[in-house]
Order: sequence, then C-alpha cells, then structure tokens
Amino acid sequence: MYYPKAKQTLISLAVASACAAFMPAFAQEAASMPPAETATSAPDQAVDAASNPTASITGPAQNGTQTVVVTGLRASLESSMNLKRNAQGFVDGIVAEDIGKFPDTNLAESLQRISGVSIDREIGEGSKITVRGVGPDFNLVLLNGRQMPVSNLGDRNGRAFDFANIASEAISQLQVYKSSRAETPTGGVGATINVITARPLSRPGMQASIGIKGVHDTSATNLPDGLQHGNKVTPEVSGIYSNTSADGRFGIGLSASYQERNLGYNRASVANGWKGPFRGDQATYGAIPLPGQPGSELITNRPGPTDLYQTPQNLNYNLSGVQRERTNGQVVFQFAPNKSITSTLDYTYSENKIHTRRNDMSAWFNFGPSSSSWTDGPIAGPLTYTEFIPAGNSDIAMGVSDFATRSENKSLGFNTVWRVTPELRFELDAHSSSAESTPDSPWGSSNVIGTASFSRGNTTADFSQDFPVLSIQGADYARAPQQVTGSVFENGYMKTEVDQIQTHGSWKVLEASEVKFGLGATKVDYRSAFSVQQRDTWGGATQASDYPASLFTVDSLGKYFDQVNGSNNPALFDRFHTFNFSQIRDIVAQASGLPQLYVPKTTYDTDRRTEEKSKSLYLQFNTEWNTRYPINTSLGVRYEKTDVSSTALVPTPIAISWVSQNELPVVFGQSGFTTLKGDYSHVLPSFDADIALRDDIKGRFSYGHTIGRPRYDQIAGGQVLDTLARVEGGTGSQGNPALEPVKSKNFDLALEWYYGRQSFISVNHFRKQLENYAGQSQIIAQPFGVRTPVGGAYWNAALGSCTTADTTCIRNYIFRNFNGQPGVVAGPNNASGDATGTITAIGTDPVANFRITSYSNQKKANIRGLEFNLQHMFGNSGFGVQANYTYVNSGLKYDNGSVGEQFALVGLGDSANLVGIFENDKWNVRAAYNWRDEFLSSTFDGSGPNPNYVEAYGQLDLSVGYNVNKNLSVSFEGINLTDEIQRTHGRTKQQVLFVTQSGPRYMLAARYKF
Repeated sequence: MYYPKAKQTLISLAVASACAAFMPAFAQEAASMPPAETATSAPDQAVDAASNPTASITGPAQNGTQTVVVTGLRASLESSMNLKRNAQGFVDGIVAEDIGKFPDTNLAESLQRISGVSIDREIGEGSKITVRGVGPDFNLVLLNGRQMPVSNLGDRNGRAFDFANIASEAISQLQVYKSSRAETPTGGVGATINVITARPLSRPGMQASIGIKGVHDTSATNLPDGLQHGNKVTPEVSGIYSNTSADGRFGIGLSASYQERNLGYNRASVANGWKGPFRGDQATYGAIPLPGQPGSELITNRPGPTDLYQTPQNLNYNLSGVQRERTNGQVVFQFAPNKSITSTLDYTYSENKIHTRRNDMSAWFNFGPSSSSWTDGPIAGPLTYTEFIPAGNSDIAMGVSDFATRSENKSLGFNTVWRVTPELRFELDAHSSSAESTPDSPWGSSNVIGTASFSRGNTTADFSQDFPVLSIQGADYARAPQQVTGSVFENGYMKTEVDQIQTHGSWKVLEASEVKFGLGATKVDYRSAFSVQQRDTWGGATQASDYPASLFTVDSLGKYFDQVNGSNNPALFDRFHTFNFSQIRDIVAQASGLPQLYVPKTTYDTDRRTEEKSKSLYLQFNTEWNTRYPINTSLGVRYEKTDVSSTALVPTPIAISWVSQNELPVVFGQSGFTTLKGDYSHVLPSFDADIALRDDIKGRFSYGHTIGRPRYDQIAGGQVLDTLARVEGGTGSQGNPALEPVKSKNFDLALEWYYGRQSFISVNHFRKQLENYAGQSQIIAQPFGVRTPVGGAYWNAALGSCTTADTTCIRNYIFRNFNGQPGVVAGPNNASGDATGTITAIGTDPVANFRITSYSNQKKANIRGLEFNLQHMFGNSGFGVQANYTYVNSGLKYDNGSVGEQFALVGLGDSANLVGIFENDKWNVRAAYNWRDEFLSSTFDGSGPNPNYVEAYGQLDLSVGYNVNKNLSVSFEGINLTDEIQRTHGRTKQQVLFVTQSGPRYMLAARYKF
C-alpha cells in the first residue's frame, strides 16, 4: 500500500522500513540506507510495522520506538517482498527467518533464487554468481557496505567473490542492487550485493541460538577407498549471541560456526581441449587425412571441404575425494552514548580449508594414423576417433595427487553515525580487510605424479553419448608394469588487502527532499604468485622394477560414473589403478636420487603485484512529488578516479627442450621485475523514479552508469610464458595496466502489483550498453628469442627416415645418431624399446613461435532481458509458491563457424526458479527447483580460442522443519536430490570438455533458541 503519512520522505522511510535502522538510535530515521552507508546501519530482521502488518511487535527500543521481529519462512518472504517494494531503484533481497537461521546453507544458493541471478557451482555447492548475463568478475560484493577482498587459488587472477567462504548462520540479510545510484560503491556492472550481518542494538535484550547439524554427502562414498576422507557423516556447529545493556546504550554480538564436509566428484574430460578447428580441405598437424591420402578411406562421413571439425588431444578420467573445513566468526561492539551518536566496532573472520586426493587415468593422442566417424556439418562433431599404434608401446597414463589449500579472510571495521540535528546526519566508516589463499600441505597447492604402462595399442574415443568412452587394445601390465613418469608440484599464493574510508552525509531540505553527499578513498593491494617444480620425465623417471605391484590396486572405472549416459558401455577400458601419493612419492624420490624435485619450490617463479588507489565523491538529490500519482525521484552523480601500478616478477626463458613425444617444456633462467602504470577516471550519473499508479501498483524507471574493473591478470605487468610447449610452439600471456574498466549504461523499467500482504507479481525490462570490454586476443610472437629443436638440424636429418607426424621415430633417430652432440642427451630405452632422453635447442635451431594472449579495450556489447516474478500465498492455508524466470539476450554470441579469437559474452543464459512452501506453527517445508540454461563459460579451452558451453542444469532441493516447541526445532535438508550431472562441451555436443558426477547431500539439524 501507499502510506500518506510518508509524505515528507516516502522513499527514505520505505527503505528504512526494509533496511530497518541499523542503529536503534536512528530506527525511525527517514534517511534511506544504501550499501555505502550500511556498514553499521544494516538491517537485521527488523522491519517497519507499516510495511509488515502481520509481524509481531516485541518490546521498546532504546529510543522509544518499537522493533518488529520477523520469524518464520513466510515472514522472511514477506520482508524480502517489502524490501523490493519500498526500495529506491531496483533492489531484491533475502531476509533471515530468525536470528541464526538463514533460509539456505550457502549464500550463493540463496542468491540464485532471486530473478536474474544464476550461480556457478564448485564441489557441489554455489560459489560465484552471474547477474543479468554479467559474469562473476563484474559483480561487486560488500560486507556491511564495505568492499570485500577476494582470494581464490582456483582463479588466482579474478575479482569474483567466492560465497563458499561465508557461512550463512550469522547473516541477517542479502541485498542485491541491480540499478545504479550515486551513493553506491562502483564495481558492480551486473549488481552490487550487500551481505549484512547481525547487530546487537538492532535487537535489544539478549538473543541467542545454537545449531548442530550432521551432513552426509553421498558423493564422498562414490570413490575408491584410498580417496575417501574420514567419516561418512560430518558435523556442523553454529551459534550466535547478542545482548544489550539495560539502558540500550551498549551492545555486544558474537557469532561462530564450524563446518566439516567430506565429498567427492568424478570427472571425464578432454582436459587439454580440442585441436583445431580445421576445415575439411585443410592439411595440418592434428588434422585427419585428406581425400586420397593414406588412411582417408577409414573415415566415415568425413567433414566436407568447408566444414569445421576438431580432434581430441587426450581423454582423461579423474576421481577426487575432498575434505572441506570452514570456520567463521564475528564479534561486534556497539556504543550509543546518546540518541545522536552510535558507534560500532566489528571484526569478522573466516577460514576455508580444502584437502583434495585424486587418481586419474588418461590417453594422449599423437595424431598418427587414425580412423574416425563424424556427424554432418557445417560443424562436424566426432562420433569416434581411433589412433593406430601397431607397436602397442604407447602410454596408458595414470596419476595421483594429494594437495590442500587454505583461504583466510579478516576484516576490522569501525563506523560512527552522528545525527547533528533532525535534518542533518553524518557517517564515518573505515575498515581494513584481507583475503589470503595459501598451500596447506607440504606437497603444495596442486600436484600430480604421473605413472604409465607403455603397453597401449590401438586407442579409440567414443563421443556418441554423454560419457566419452575410452577403449584400449593390447594393454599388458605384466609386459609393461606401471612406472613413474613426469611430475608437477605447484605452490600458489594469492592475497588481496583493502583499506577503505568513507564519509556520508544527508541533509533534509524543503518539505520533502533530501540531499546526500559523500566521499571515499580505497586502496587495494593484490598479489598473485606461484612456482612450478616440474620433472618432464614422461618417458620414465626411473625403472618399472622400482615399483612393486602391491602399490597398485586394481579397480573398475565405469561404476563411478553410473549417472552419466554411456558409462556402462562394454567397450570402456575399465581397468583402473589406484595408488597412494605419499608412498609412490617416497619411492621415486629415493630411486631417482633427486628428492629435491619431488617437493614444491620454496621460492616463486612468477610474482604479480598490483596496487589500485581510488578516490570518489558523490552528490544525490532525493525528492517526492505530491501529484495525483505520487512520484519519488533520485538524481545523482558520482566521480571515480583510479590509479593503477602493476609489478611482475617473471622467469626469463632460455630454451626449449624435448623430453617425450609431445612434451617440450620451456627452460627458464633468472627472473626479473617489470612495472607498468595506468589510470582512469569516470563521471557516473544516475536517475531513479517510481510512481504509485494505485495503492497496490507501482511503476519504476532507472537510468545510470556503472563500471566494472578489469581482472587482475588483464592488468598485470610482465610477459609470462607457459611452462609447457608443443611441437607447434608455446603459449603465454601479457597484461595491460592501462586498461579502462568496462562501462555500462543501464536502463530499467518495471511494473509491480502487490495484490496481497505476502503476494505480488512483477515484470522488469532491462538493457545494458557495455563498452570497453577487454578483448582477449592472441598474437604469434617470438619473445626472448627462445629456440626450439623442432625444425632444427637434428629434426630435419630425421625426416629422411620418418614422417613429420611420427615424433617417436624422430626422437629415436636423433638419439641413435646424434647422442653426445650439443643438446642431445640420451637415456636408457623404455620398456617398449624406444629411446628416452632430452633434446635441447641449440644456437642454430629456429626461434620458437608463441601464442601470446593479451588484452585491450576493444569490445562493445548490448544486453537486454526480461524478469518475471511471482510470489503467492494461498490465504491462511500455509501454502505458497515463488516463481521467477529471467530471459537474457545479446547479439554478441559465439560464432561456432568462425575460426580464431572472437569476443562473446560469457555467462549469458536464461534462468528460472520454482519454490513451493508450506508453513504452520509446527511444520515448514520448502521444495526448490533451480534451473539455468546453457551458457558460454569461456572463449578459450586448453588448446586455444575455442568455446566452452556449460549445458543446461536443473537441481531440486528440499528442506523440512519441525518446531518441537517455541525454542527447539529440528530439520531435514536434501540438496541435489535427483543426482544431476554437469557437462561442458565445445562447438558441438560431441566435443565434450568436462562431464562431472557428484551426488545428493543430506543434512539433519537441530536448533535451540534461547
């Protein structure tokens, strides 16, 4: 409804009713609380009685007003609806059901229920978010109005916040700001998300609850015994406590949680991408034979002359057991000496530890004689691809990994609000926050020790079903026992520090207007570093006799992928070996006599450091127009200036050495620092308006400019070459600190009908005009004059006896004719009789080509879409339904028929949610189905510029709660009840990149409220 009593400051009272009075001294204050000002004025579960007429009123607050406490699922939905209804601009949110009880176990999984928001999942739970087709790097996350640092070793260079680091129990509200306002911090092109924690003075008196939960993740048992971690049922414990003094001047709040989770995921993949694309009339390394060439008669439905196709580089199966431990805590002190001043000091801590054990099996294709079958063009997908290995001496590669990471977040903040007069208000907020990710294992943040049996004969990959099936002929572990080959030990490090100070003011002028103003300064220090200890002895590090057969346990593979169509194919090579990382590491370290190569380095090879200093100021004018149809408007402008300095320590390459058939690692020498600088400034206008067309119908319009800063790897100084090259050359990357941020001009239009106290329907139309996207392009360069043995004198001499594609023959010829010559060091023959050793480039060899990826502001994009929302409660029956659907479209889609680098929007895809609820005084039930349509996740795979499409995915979750009495409740939750799989493919569905099976997760919980 429209409330005439709000004549003076309708917008501000409305926002205050949804974001209720962070400080009790100002609970009734009319000024609205945007993200920039909610560091201590964040809403807890309190809402204005006018906007929630069904809530119960409990007790006088310190200033004489009354605080309304919302409990229960229906009340949470009602409060979320009122947040949307009463907000200035386009805002959605989720409000906690009660203290210590957020609707979901994971914040990202809560956010996905908001229209326009979709999530990326990692290890079976929500991690990062995409909003209105804008990817995770361009959504800004705030904690109580403060910019959050990010750190994630899975993406060392991104800006995307990982919501898996934060437990939900201490969160009182999530706010998603989809439209821009001058007072809102910059950085969120898709949206700005404000995560709000509980504050004691917003809930006078003593409040406390404690919860315990037992978690059984079925994926943890769908693994070989050696990969499983501990107990099948793991604990979660959480508690929250707050109290205030009798006079309401002092408050303290404490919250803590500890969670363990054992899980697993099993993945089949073409992990290094697909070679190509090739045209049907193209002859090149990795392509199938042209008509008339030997082997061309073995191709079924060969791609036509203008058709595009790609060939697989490898096929890998890996099984991963994961143990996660997450610890969260917060302490809050508040002091309000009088009604004019309230100060808050808070400290927030989180730690997320992840330990992974992995076994894998793979086969690499060397592009020798082959047969294949294909779908029809113009983009031909492979149905089968067979490589002939008549000698039966190629490798059946297996690997073992054991690594762990630790992410730690700390935030210390201070806020004070001073209400000088009823018309004038000031706020000061400052914080220092950090996020740091480090290895948590003596074996590093990532590792693998490879083994092989050199007994692989003809090898076929069948891509005709969801599961890619690998078939191998001639495997003979007795003739060629498993032996250690190459190994990689990596230590990664990432740390981001944010120091920020903000001041805000508001001044009520005239009868129904308000001026808001503020300025701020932010310094972000980012560091990403890593080192790689890689031993490229892929032909064999030591003798097979060094490894007793008892080390290896025979297992079957297909049963671990039983939910994936095609995994029961009888042609699957099903003999899978599992083995222990530490046992085999100890043996190879001793047998090789080089133990120092089987631990991570203690220094970093690459070290990138970026400093961003930003200054901002804003001015915003809010007013109400008392016309026939009451209108509220907000006109503002924000100015941002940012200086960037980026320094990088990068290793200097010396040469390329050839260590096995298709492994040509780059040899590095000393490292050196380089520094580059850049700067930019922007003026960002904004305008919001809403009109009450009727008491229950509201229209909205918004226009504004926002910016999203580039990823850290895009602005990193220094040129970094990747450690491993191939026959055709190497790869590398180089940043550009002078990059401008992505700038978006945003248009929003909506019509909302609030036809019941807890029911509404709305439709939103949005458009975004994006410019300055950093286009990812590749150039062919010859950095540092690095030479390669490919095409050199030894290589050319071997061509008289070998074909170009037969790298085994070429290596044998060179070792047997040039051993001891400069650059040629032969080792013993392997079990198949082929030579091993190293061929290092010499001064007369050709300079190697590298595909260098860099960035520049060159891309534009338009996004448009529709959001449909419905929330309906069926009277007093206790039943209700939520439904939303988001349609997103852009002309900038990936062209599968185009070859080479191209720009397309990643993350763009439709999404929908359907939630059914029931609640009475004893039971509360919620069943939620969340769906995301197919979307482009990347424009590069492991082999170059090729698309990655994540296929459509839907997941069903269920929660059932029972209130034993007013204090004690018990609940059951089920996640991914239908055991869905996730699949990613390239230009065609047959070009699988990843298919992952995890499993349902079940939880039993009890919660006691004091």
